[in-house]
Amino acid sequence: MHVDLAEYGHARVRHDLRSWQRQHRLLTLVTDAAAAALGLLVGLSVRSLVVGHDAALWGSTDAMEVTSVAIAALWLLLLGQRGAYATRFMGAGTEEYRAVARAAVTLVAVVTFVSFTVKLEFSRGVLFVAVPTMLSATIIGRHLLRRRLAVARDHGLCLQPAVLVGDARAVLELARRIGAAPRTTGLQVRGVCVGDPTSAALAPEELDGLPVLGAEADTLAVVDRVGAEVVAVASCPSLAGQALRRLGWALEQRNVDLLIDPGVIEVAGPRLTLRRASGLPMLHVERPVCSGVRYAAKLAVDRLAGLLILVLAAPLLLLVAALVKLDSPGPVLYGQRRVGEGGRLFTMLKFRTMCADADARREALEGSHDGNERLFKLRHDPRVTRLGAVLRRYSVDELPQLLNVVRGEMSLVGPRPPLPREVDQYESDAVRRLRVRPGMTGLWQVSGRSDLPWVESLRLDLWYVDNWSLALDAQILVRTAGAVVRGRGAY
Repeated sequence: MHVDLAEYGHARVRHDLRSWQRQHRLLTLVTDAAAAALGLLVGLSVRSLVVGHDAALWGSTDAMEVTSVAIAALWLLLLGQRGAYATRFMGAGTEEYRAVARAAVTLVAVVTFVSFTVKLEFSRGVLFVAVPTMLSATIIGRHLLRRRLAVARDHGLCLQPAVLVGDARAVLELARRIGAAPRTTGLQVRGVCVGDPTSAALAPEELDGLPVLGAEADTLAVVDRVGAEVVAVASCPSLAGQALRRLGWALEQRNVDLLIDPGVIEVAGPRLTLRRASGLPMLHVERPVCSGVRYAAKLAVDRLAGLLILVLAAPLLLLVAALVKLDSPGPVLYGQRRVGEGGRLFTMLKFRTMCADADARREALEGSHDGNERLFKLRHDPRVTRLGAVLRRYSVDELPQLLNVVRGEMSLVGPRPPLPREVDQYESDAVRRLRVRPGMTGLWQVSGRSDLPWVESLRLDLWYVDNWSLALDAQILVRTAGAVVRGRGAY
């Protein structure tokens, strides 16, 4: 059997190129160890304060400290076993956090099992305090490391050099998507290899400076020449089956990762699973959740949470109502007809932030709006009152929409509720926004609001409709606080 020693030399070179990955993994390991120490220290400290009150729960063994060290080591081992240190999860997606959560559940199960089987006297109270603290500290630490990595990637650092292979049009679209999101992809496209180098799709204006380095047959030579760490294969009929398998073998010898673009866009990871049929892996795409038990749970949580927030925020709402009344003549609340779930019309409520005759004055301002091609917005709208500018800046004017949430017309999280005249201009894809209940906040609101072009706003809303989950709603609600403070796109 012939072994190409040169290929293993290439592997050693790429091993040096990935020093940033080793550094990030080492920092993550140190952060996780510190989180484990913090969690156990908090657990032991709480135990020392209350052990006299409930010895049955908190235990009394003198070997508690030794056992805690073993648990800390077990925590790091479980994180590794669950894939929390995998290179493919560095700085992208939620799988890293899922792995951490799975490790925490496994840790509790293992410690509980060992305690019962070998009669290990370990404090249940320490475990119940330490594990949540450990989990929270680990997630926070990893989030901070992700932000550090994101800043580096914004400056062109900590990116894996990649070569794209496949059909010309599919490769260019993949390159565009990678270039638009270096933070999450972690890739830097060094060049492309295409099936037909003479394709009309490779016009200079389409390439936008992206080098075409060869045909599909030249892929391995190009990988060696540019020092690629990743090869991404886009739609390519000639590079499939056994040919793709051989390419994977050759890249394995070079220590180069192989990615395959299935051509399915805007689909979140949890909706994708592999199904095998006669050894052939097939990608199964789950249907979007827009009904059923989980969606009913969302709507129930919306109403209950909306009612709770409304009660807690009642003093603020009364104060703002009084200020609006004192600031300018006119009603306190402004009602506007909007299109909700399934195309049903409803009246959306807001605190009035403009003069009473704002609607009548709009026509004179139509030609100078600053919003995207579908939304009428002015950065310095002369109709906005002094108080109204402050309310808009921090989204306080949106709080009366809690009444819409309680009435079941809106959700806490969802696409922006459109005006009827906007819906009249919808293309067929945009109508899909109306499949779910509109929200007080959503991906549009936390990603730039009125500063976003219509195409990007639509893309975010459709992504939300297709990939909705309770976890996604929770993430958006957390991000909303930061978006409100920054006030980006709020005018």
